[in-house]
Amino acid sequence: MRGVVFDGKSVEVVADLEVRDPGPGEVLVGIRAAGLCHSDLSVIDGTIPFPPPVVLGHEGAGVVEAVGEGVGHVAVGDHVALSTLANCGACPDCDTGRPTMCRKAIGMPGQPFTRQGRPLFQFASNSSFAERTIVKAVQAVRIPEDVPFTSAALLGCGVLTGVGAVLNRAKVARGDTVVVIGAGGIGLNVVQGARIAGASTIVAVDTNPAKEELARRFGATHFLGSADGVREVLPTGADHVFECVGHTGLVRTAIDLLDRHGQAVLLGMTAPKAEASFPPAAMFLDKSILGCRYGSSRPQKDIPLYAGLYRGGALLLDELVTAAYPVEEFDRAREEAEAGKVARGVLVF
Repeated sequence: MRGVVFDGKSVEVVADLEVRDPGPGEVLVGIRAAGLCHSDLSVIDGTIPFPPPVVLGHEGAGVVEAVGEGVGHVAVGDHVALSTLANCGACPDCDTGRPTMCRKAIGMPGQPFTRQGRPLFQFASNSSFAERTIVKAVQAVRIPEDVPFTSAALLGCGVLTGVGAVLNRAKVARGDTVVVIGAGGIGLNVVQGARIAGASTIVAVDTNPAKEELARRFGATHFLGSADGVREVLPTGADHVFECVGHTGLVRTAIDLLDRHGQAVLLGMTAPKAEASFPPAAMFLDKSILGCRYGSSRPQKDIPLYAGLYRGGALLLDELVTAAYPVEEFDRAREEAEAGKVARGVLVF
């Protein structure tokens, strides 16, 4: 079968991947569409250390082809969106509704794939850049069949992370003010999450002026090419500032833009050893810095919720998909993503 493999130096679309059968508590999914996220690119450029060779991809949707023993919530033929959260379901964090904190969901990846007899790692417990992949049952979330696969794929990462950061982590309230630094795939989902939450002012900041039209469509009330102009819109600062770029200097910017009792939410992925600095005095008056893993999501609850919002017209998904590429055109998809030409490019099988 076809798939996108990174060997530690280069990326190749191969046609001779194999995947094992599902074991107890596992699901085999035939991938129909997979979003190309910057986290995939970060593995390639080394920002996210990951052992090679690895089958890339972590934002996918498809059809259940087989289930292992003990799997009852999905069946062969079901349409599913995949999460990256291979949580155990039984630890105290899972039991209290915090699956993103499950310690068993973080660790050495499995190797369900082989190529020419050699095992390959699975990225983010998912590897959706393959025609078929194996996931834990908890990662397969059933979705309505009228949600297009190209749009459904985005539920599993970009939407869970961006909208979830607003609703679950920051808990943006009606009437709050929001600044979103970076209007890429994650940032746009933060913007629409803030709109859904009822924020009164939503300022999108991005150096690329071509992103203004889409940012406003998703709910931005203002668009700025630099954070320097935020104080003209919000003289006392914002209730919530979301850093969606992963630049250490922008962490300081996010803090500087906060109003009293404001919170800076860090979503952008920096290099593991990168450091940010700020004056501690800036945090007086009850300001906060919040880390956020995967939108503090509960995928089995949140993905159906977001699918329902999409079907009702409140959540925009189709508009996120700038281009769809056959998997063989991965290099073009990668180039256009790195050039900032797409909100989200989607690989299709």
